Amino acid sequence: MRNLIVQQWVTVDNIAAEEDGGLGFVSGEPFSETTNQAFQARVMGLIDAVDTLILGANTYAQSKDYWPYADEQGEYGEKLNNLTKFVASSKLDDAPWGGFPAATVTRDPVATVRELKEQGGRDIWLWGSLTLMRSLLDAGVVDVVQLLVCPVSRGRGTRVFEDRRDLRLVEAAGFENGVVLLRYAINK
Repeated sequence: MRNLIVQQWVTVDNIAAEEDGGLGFVSGEPFSETTNQAFQARVMGLIDAVDTLILGANTYAQSKDYWPYADEQGEYGEKLNNLTKFVASSKLDDAPWGGFPAATVTRDPVATVRELKEQGGRDIWLWGSLTLMRSLLDAGVVDVVQLLVCPVSRGRGTRVFEDRRDLRLVEAAGFENGVVLLRYAINK
């Protein structure tokens, strides 16, 4: 069975979005010439392990005008753009993705994830989308939470977890850029 992996960039104080909704705290650009190769390899490892990307409507709106045209992202951008995509939205009728295949709009992301998990293929990746992440956690369909912890704090903003969660550490790795990868399995 395929796993649903949630990935979030966070600060050391558990902030996943600044007060304005931005991610200005994200450090460790994975694809610049100065980036540590171990960090690049780890980021590429996730995208190589998945074949499906799920986005909430807000994350889709923030991504659709950048990623399909992000040639500077190289192989990572190419792989991301070619993933099968789903957008959870009650308002969108379609979800174009530049010159790449459009995302499929789903009105019932929990049912969609359950169906995808039963199909063959690589793992499924939920990118950002905190509201969607929380509803999928509540439905019990999230298997792994991967946090990319940036070496900053913000004090205020939107936290990854607003309630209690029992997690089991699967992996921890630090990188020269100060980012720490924490990978947790969800205790069900």
